[in-house]
Amino acid sequence: MTTTRRPEEPSAVPSDLILSSSPAFGTPVHPINPRRTAPIRAPPGLKPVVKSTVLPILLPPATLRPLAFRTFTKKHNLTLTSSALQALATFVGKHCGAAWREEGLAEKVLEEVAKSWKKCGGQVIVEGDNETLRGILKTLEGSMSGGRIVQGSTLGRQSSFNFGPEIAGGMTRPSLDSNTSFGMSSLQVEDAEDDEDEDMLKDPREWIKVIGAFEQPKLVYNVNQKHFEKCASKPSLFPDPSHKTELFRQRYHIVHQRILRNETFQAPTFSTARSATLSRTGSIATAQMNSITPIANLLGRTGSTHLLLGMLTVSATGALSLSDLTGTITLDIQHARPIPETGVYFAPGMIVLIEGSYEESAGATSNLGGSGGIGGTIGGKFLAFSVGHPPCERRTATLGGVEEVDKNNLVGGPAFGWTDFLGVGSQRANGLRMNKIASNLLDAERAHNVVIASELHLDMPATLSAFRTLLQTYTPDPTDAHPVYPLAIILMGNFSSKATLAGVPGTGSIEYKEHFDALASVLADFQPLIAHTTLIFVPGDNDAWPSAFSAGAATPLPRKPIPTMFTSRVRKAVAEANREIWGAGRSKGKEGEVICTSNPSRLSWFGVKGEMAILRDDVAGRLRRSCIRFNKPPPDVDDEMPYAPSTEREQQDAMDLDLNLPSAPAAAPAPQQPDLDFDTQMARALTRTILSQSHLSPFSLSARPLHWDFAHTLNLYPLPTSVVLADSEAPAFVVKYFGCTVMNPGRIDESDGRGRREGRARWVEFDVRSCTGVVRMEG
Repeated sequence: MTTTRRPEEPSAVPSDLILSSSPAFGTPVHPINPRRTAPIRAPPGLKPVVKSTVLPILLPPATLRPLAFRTFTKKHNLTLTSSALQALATFVGKHCGAAWREEGLAEKVLEEVAKSWKKCGGQVIVEGDNETLRGILKTLEGSMSGGRIVQGSTLGRQSSFNFGPEIAGGMTRPSLDSNTSFGMSSLQVEDAEDDEDEDMLKDPREWIKVIGAFEQPKLVYNVNQKHFEKCASKPSLFPDPSHKTELFRQRYHIVHQRILRNETFQAPTFSTARSATLSRTGSIATAQMNSITPIANLLGRTGSTHLLLGMLTVSATGALSLSDLTGTITLDIQHARPIPETGVYFAPGMIVLIEGSYEESAGATSNLGGSGGIGGTIGGKFLAFSVGHPPCERRTATLGGVEEVDKNNLVGGPAFGWTDFLGVGSQRANGLRMNKIASNLLDAERAHNVVIASELHLDMPATLSAFRTLLQTYTPDPTDAHPVYPLAIILMGNFSSKATLAGVPGTGSIEYKEHFDALASVLADFQPLIAHTTLIFVPGDNDAWPSAFSAGAATPLPRKPIPTMFTSRVRKAVAEANREIWGAGRSKGKEGEVICTSNPSRLSWFGVKGEMAILRDDVAGRLRRSCIRFNKPPPDVDDEMPYAPSTEREQQDAMDLDLNLPSAPAAAPAPQQPDLDFDTQMARALTRTILSQSHLSPFSLSARPLHWDFAHTLNLYPLPTSVVLADSEAPAFVVKYFGCTVMNPGRIDESDGRGRREGRARWVEFDVRSCTGVVRMEG
C-alpha cells in the first residue's frame, strides 16, 4: 500500500529567520522569536541619584541673621559670630538657592548644623574658622539634594557623625537627644535614658570619681563673648612669662563677672523707675545701683567718691596699692574700716571692693608711671572709707539646680548651666539624670560617709594608734546582715613629721617607704573595711618628692601625687583583702582601691551633683602673717556698705557651725553671737575669706608660689558642694556658708603627751547625701 504524503501547509516564516546552527545533523529548521531588549535596572543601592539643579545665589549675612538667630540662639542657646554667619550664608546661598526662604530649606539646614554642633561637644560660641564647623558643612554638602537634606544620610539622628575628636578613653560622644554639655565630659557612663546600664551600677562608689589637678580641664573666661571656653594651648610646667599676667587677669575677670550679676550691681529697669515712689520734695527716689569705676578713670575726678575693684598689692616702695586691668593707685587706709569688722582677712593678692575718694597729687594731674599709657601707677592716692570682699555666689546661681532643668527652655536659667568645668558633664545636660540615680542609690536610712583625716605622721607611733581607732570605728559587727562602710577614706599629709630627703638623719627614701609599710600593717588588720572602701592619699609639704629640695617649705601648687613605689605595700594589702572578701563566691561589688592624687584635687559624686575641693595647706597661719591691720573705728559707726547684703539676706546665708557633735544632721542657722570663742572666729574668718575670693590660695606668688598654667585648679568657681582645708595650724571645724560646707579635720592624733591617753583620734565625717559634716573624736 502506497502512502501518499500530504504536503505540509506553508507557515509564516519571518524575514529575519535564523537558520540552524547544525545543518549537517539534520536539525530541523525552526523560527526563533527575537527577545525584546529591556533596559537593565540597577539595584536600589547602585541606582544613581538624580539631583535637581539648584541655581546658587549670593545671600547676604544680614538677610540670614534673623533666621539664624531664632534657630541657634533662641532654640539651641548658641551664639553665632560674624564669621560663622558668613559661612552659613555662603553655604545656604550655594546649596539652597532662591528657595531658601519660601520652601523653608535654610531653616532645616541651620537646624541640622546646630544639632551636629552640639553632638560634637562644641562651645556656646560658634566660630566660622572652627575645624568642627567646616567638617559639619563639608559632610552636610554631600548629603543634600535639590537644597534638601536626603533622609537616611549620615547626619540623621539614628546614625550621627562625629566631626570632632573622640573623647579620651575611646568613648564616642553621645547623641544630641541626651542633651550633651558644652565642654569635655569624661564620665565613663552613657547619657542614654535606658536604665539597663544604671541597674548594673548598684554601688554608690561606682559613681565617685577622683580628679587630679593635672587631669582637670582648663577653661578660660572670654571677656568679649562672656562665657568659658577650652584653653587652646596645653598647660606646661615651663610656660611663657606672659602666662603669669594671665593668671591674675583670669582671677579678676571671674570675680568681676560674678559681681556684675549681683542684684546690687544691676541697673534698674524701666518698670522699676516707673514704680518708684515720690519723696517729700517731689523727686523720684529710684533704686540705688552700685557701679565699679576703673582706676584709670579716676584722673581728673579729684574729690569724688568711687567704688573700685582691684587686687591688693605692695609697691616697690612698700606702699599698699590697688591694681586692676587699667592701672594702679596708692591706697590710704588710715580711716578705712573692714566690712565686716571682724571675721574676715585682707591680705596682698586678694581682690577686694574699696569705697573711697580720690585725691590728686599736688602739682600733677596725671602720672601713669612716666609712660602716659594705661596700666601704670596713677598719681595721687585713694582715701579708702570701707574695704570688703566681693559678694559670694551660690552654686545654684551659677550652674542651676536640678529643679531648674527644663529641656524645652534652653535660653533662661543660670549663667553657666551648660558648661562642663570638671569633665564630668554639665548641670543642664546630666543634672536631672544624676539626681534620679542618686535618689535611687542613696538610702535615706543609711549613712553614705566620706571620712577625712589629715596630718598622719607615720613616723610617730601615736599617729598609728589614732588611725587604728579610726578604722575600728567604721568596722561593722560581723553579725550585722547589712553592714555600712564609708564610701571613701581621705588620708592627707604630711605623712612624715620631718621633710623627706632633706638631709636630716632618718628621713631618707628607705625610711619613708618603711613608714607606709607600717601603715599597710595596720590596714591589713581591717580587711572587710578596706575591701569595701576607697583609700585616697593627698600629699603635704613634707612628702616626696618636692620636699627633697624645699626642706618642708611651701612648694608650688599643685603638687604631684606620692610616687607609687612608696605605697606598693599598701596596694598589696588592699589587693589581698579583695581576694579574701570578694573571692568567696559572694555577690560581686566594687572592690577596694588605692588612689594617690595631687594636692589640690577634686572629688565628685554622681557627676555634677556633688563636688569636693581638697587642699592640704596651712592657710590660716599664712593669713595671720600677711593680713592687713585696720584702725579700730568708733563704736557708734554703722557697719554697712552699699554692696553689703541686706539683713534678711545675712540671716539666710548665716554660717552653720558644727564644732561639736550635733544631734541633728543639719543644724539651723546660728544667730550672730558677740562673744564667740577664738576658734569659732577663726573658722568663720577663714571660710568667709576663701569662699568670697573663689580661690584656694588668694595670696601673692611671693607668699604662695603657684604653677602658672595650673593655677585654674585652685579656683572655687562655681562654688563646690564642699571644701576641705586641711590646716594643721587651725582648729578642727565644719562651717556651712552660702550652701558650701567647709571642713578642717585638724590633726588626727589628739594625744599630745600631757595626760591624754594614746589612741585618741579626731577626723571629719561628711555625708554626701545631706552635704553635712561633723567633727568626730574617739578613743
